[in-house]
Amino acid sequence: MELIVHRDTTSRDIAVCGQIAALIARSERFSFGLAGGSTPEGIYKRLRGRVTGWHKVDAFLGDERWVPPDDQRSNGRMAEHALFSHVDARFHRPRYGPYLGPDDAAVHYEAVLRSFITDGADLVLLGMGEDGHTASLFPDTPALDEERRWFVANPSSDDDEVRLTTTIPFLHSARRLFFVANGESKAEALADAFRPDSDAPSAVVGRCDAIVEWHVDEAAASLIER
Repeated sequence: MELIVHRDTTSRDIAVCGQIAALIARSERFSFGLAGGSTPEGIYKRLRGRVTGWHKVDAFLGDERWVPPDDQRSNGRMAEHALFSHVDARFHRPRYGPYLGPDDAAVHYEAVLRSFITDGADLVLLGMGEDGHTASLFPDTPALDEERRWFVANPSSDDDEVRLTTTIPFLHSARRLFFVANGESKAEALADAFRPDSDAPSAVVGRCDAIVEWHVDEAAASLIER
């Protein structure tokens, strides 16, 4: 894992945006996994004007809340508004409806992912919670033990919502993982993620053969010796 510390979130977003733009530009097809929450929103907005060749991109959600697609809490809604309603990429979102359960939606979305990903995603953007979770892989939840599936339903450890999430086997098969984190509130979790014996989900996900980069600001990196 490589730690890249940026002066602030703006410089971080500009740098990550530039790397993503370069990766897409030199690819014939590009599979792009999306982080949710507020941290990556600035990156998505900047990508609107930086990337050409969106027609080559299949974008998908690394995780999603089990809520209607137009719910304010939906990761897909945020990504749609920030980026994908402005570009011609193929943006794949999990199904939601009263006739579906979370497990059924996860099975269907896994089939969608397998339809355009064969040897691993080209890039997955990930965030990190203060408890060390990434995607919706929360500490001490069943999805951490999944060995074969790519996408599953999983309970959240910090609220009563069901989440849909990519799994560790899927994330470990990716070519690149870019983690983004900022703020003093993430400093302890970030320091833990870089301990070789950590069992935090973000640490476990980061220990793989992919190119793994952590893009953080000074505040988040304040507890790591450099």
